[in-house]
Amino acid sequence: DRLTRFEVARIVGARALQIALGAPLLVKLRRGEKFNPIELAKREFMEGVVPITVKRPLPTGEKVVIDIKKAIKNWIKEYGSL
Repeated sequence: DRLTRFEVARIVGARALQIALGAPLLVKLRRGEKFNPIELAKREFMEGVVPITVKRPLPTGEKVVIDIKKAIKNWIKEYGSL
């Protein structure tokens, strides 16, 4: 499974919004780190702990659920980082 750059942007942006609105963090804040929802969402993405599901519509009207953990590993392998 692979993610498009648009899906990655949507995942990180949606998770940053959730964090900004008070969702629990899935990564620890580092000592002295300021609360920055976008950077925290990027860290969650890079660590593969983003609690978001991607449903990709097909031309037939069917929807395919993407395995997000495998897709993130493939993204990191191909691009290295965000």
